Amino acid sequence: MRHNRKINHLGRTNTHRDAMLSNMACSLIKHKRIFTTTAKAKALRKFVEPLITKSKEDTTHSRRVVFSNLQDKYAVTELFKEISQKIGDRPGGYTRIIKTGNRLGDNAAMCFIELVDYNENMKKDATAKKAGKTRRSRKKSAVATETPAAEAPATEEQQAAE
Repeated sequence: MRHNRKINHLGRTNTHRDAMLSNMACSLIKHKRIFTTTAKAKALRKFVEPLITKSKEDTTHSRRVVFSNLQDKYAVTELFKEISQKIGDRPGGYTRIIKTGNRLGDNAAMCFIELVDYNENMKKDATAKKAGKTRRSRKKSAVATETPAAEAPATEEQQAAE
């Protein structure tokens, strides 16, 4: 039975795993997107999302708690100044994992993990999809088939002849 075995140890000791997740979280905060294995990305998501939630409240205590986990002054500053402002109204789900296939050498599952609000391409697609959703009806489709023939623009030759 797997009682109380939720943590993926990633084949590392406790201290090595903590240091690795701290370094990966700093890289994610600084670069907004990193390329890693899927198992590490899922472990990183559990590590970094509570820190981002903590950064919404800019107090000395929350800064000290985040610094004790990250151990990087510049990453903490970036997190509290830039990232917390951008994700202030988001109730959770600050990261996105995009699977990219398997690595050539050892066939490990690879992915990107990124901060959601910093990928401009995904934002544009989401707004375009929401704007494009409409219900179809028979009236509109019947009108649409008749209008292109009636509203077809005249070519330059036809305009010259008139």
